[in-house]
Amino acid sequence: MRLTVFAGTFNPIHIAHLIIAESVRVELNAEKILFIPSFIPPQKNNDLVDAEHRLNMVKLAIKNNPFFEISDIELKLQGISYTYSTIQELYRQNPEIKGRINFIIGADAFNNIETWYKHEELSKLINFIVLARPKSKEVEEIISNLSLKDFSYQFVEAPRIDISSSYIRQRIKEKKSIKYLVTNEVENYIIENKLYNLP
Repeated sequence: MRLTVFAGTFNPIHIAHLIIAESVRVELNAEKILFIPSFIPPQKNNDLVDAEHRLNMVKLAIKNNPFFEISDIELKLQGISYTYSTIQELYRQNPEIKGRINFIIGADAFNNIETWYKHEELSKLINFIVLARPKSKEVEEIISNLSLKDFSYQFVEAPRIDISSSYIRQRIKEKKSIKYLVTNEVENYIIENKLYNLP
């Protein structure tokens, strides 16, 4: 089995996440995309809702795509959700995995990969699927900045949609519509559970 992982806070998951995942799946002809919501991300986030809520929202968002699956691995591991620990645990739980796990990552995050926890060890375990136009200046900059030469990575172009979870949270605080930014099911879940300071 070849595994492709999409990890993040998903706070909340939105349509750009889904479009990215589907674009990568098609580009790689991936058997499945495994969504992994973090338990506690290494970067501080004051607006972070409970991990169980974020897990439930991802379940709702991906339920109609047979190629999308969800894992609660980081919720079970507890503590700070370091990618290195998660990937190690995925290999331990899934001995049938062939080759390196594909790991979807944005260009900005990949540009800072050498600041990640145990990044040298991590680089030996996964193939980074970097979201960037393959022959862009952005890619040239990333390659020139990367001092570790044994990183396995490839660039995949996905539609660029300027939507972020923080933008959605801000709209909720301002009592503005988030329709079409998230799926209907996720919007209803946020309303029903009064997430992100909804009254």
